[in-house]
Amino acid sequence: MAVRIRMKKMGRAHAPFFRLCAVDGRKPRDGAVLEELGYYDPMVPETDARAILKGDRIQYWVGVGAVPSDKAAVLIKKYGTNGTHLDAQKTALERLAARKRYVPSTAPAPKKKVEVVAPAAEAEPAPAASE
Repeated sequence: MAVRIRMKKMGRAHAPFFRLCAVDGRKPRDGAVLEELGYYDPMVPETDARAILKGDRIQYWVGVGAVPSDKAAVLIKKYGTNGTHLDAQKTALERLAARKRYVPSTAPAPKKKVEVVAPAAEAEPAPAASE
């Protein structure tokens, strides 16, 4: 079996998302995969935070003869185990996490609803039996 490491397109129109997968070379682009090795999201604002790869699993598949596609080879070279952009990726992920933590709010906080619970109606005393 000729194993390829290539990108599987997911997402929707105008919001692409790719998974880096080990696939039988005879299968279609979005067909069944052997293993998912990471992902690439081109919609992330930080360029170096777009690809997250499992370097050890990529090394395994390359070691047993898997051949990466051209685009996958570029991602592996940059963000793989010994990638050239790993330091930049780490700082980009930190900046992205910091951006998500602090969200400035210009609108006032919504007021909490206070439910007023009426006290339970007291039981009326039973009419006394007159004799």
